[in-house]
Amino acid sequence: MHVFDAAAVHAALSWQFLIEALRKAHLGEMPASEVVVQSDPAGGEAQFVTLPGWANGGPIVVKMVGVFPQNTSLTPPQPAVQGLVALFDGKTGGPLLIADGAAMTARKTAADSALGAAILAREDVEDLLVVGAGALAPHFAEAHLAARPSLRRVTIWNRTPSRAEAVAAQLREKGIDAVVGDDLDDAVARADLVSCVTMSDKALVKGTLLRPGAHLDLVGAYLPHLREADNAALTRGTIFVDSRNNMQGGGDLSQAVASGAITWNAVGADLFELVQGKREGRTGADQITVFKNNGGAHLDLFTAAALSQTLG
Repeated sequence: MHVFDAAAVHAALSWQFLIEALRKAHLGEMPASEVVVQSDPAGGEAQFVTLPGWANGGPIVVKMVGVFPQNTSLTPPQPAVQGLVALFDGKTGGPLLIADGAAMTARKTAADSALGAAILAREDVEDLLVVGAGALAPHFAEAHLAARPSLRRVTIWNRTPSRAEAVAAQLREKGIDAVVGDDLDDAVARADLVSCVTMSDKALVKGTLLRPGAHLDLVGAYLPHLREADNAALTRGTIFVDSRNNMQGGGDLSQAVASGAITWNAVGADLFELVQGKREGRTGADQITVFKNNGGAHLDLFTAAALSQTLG
């Protein structure tokens, strides 16, 4: 059995390789998958999530991950998301590899959104706005840059400017033109591609400010009470999701449906339908596209399978 620590995961799964691996994986069928979310029995914010997935005729994955938002306030800080991903042989049940869960989550989540952008965002986008400055933020910036090489500038916005500057500095060390956005509304109005990676329980992105032709990537609102974009963003844009299986669990879409702003029929396609050519994606240069990244065990399975391919 092979063991990948965080550094080994990031080294093995380049963005170009993983985005293409996810694209190819979506040519097949949706694996059987589940999501089990357990909340802190002491009443805290922490959660523990178990995601098993099994591909028809293929491997089995189990991701075990803790989501502890308070970790970033520890001394020294720890990632808010930590855990393990295990891949098993689908024919024998034998373990094939185990990998750092935080690194695998960062890689698969960012590549999921990047695949969405590769399909839906305009090919001439230049300005990327990343809303949020947590551990995932630099990965999303790099993944979108890999998916859309036309991007020239990255703006990081966070409620705490010092955290945004830390992410921007990290990106600049890699030769990326990254700055801090002081005003979120202004940054949204200037961006061609907006990627929201937060734990916000209030809408941050105002849809009336989105530029014609913009692509909005919504990642963080994975629970019903969380929200990253308002109803106007969803009514102005054409909505796509990574998977229809998990789309009703996140707050952005479920709150908009509950309010009557949209219905579930507003979702134009998921990644399986887009990659397989069963549904249309972007149909015009001025069209606003909205991609809801819901995650799911199938993506952990696709990413773990891609990692196993690097073993030769």
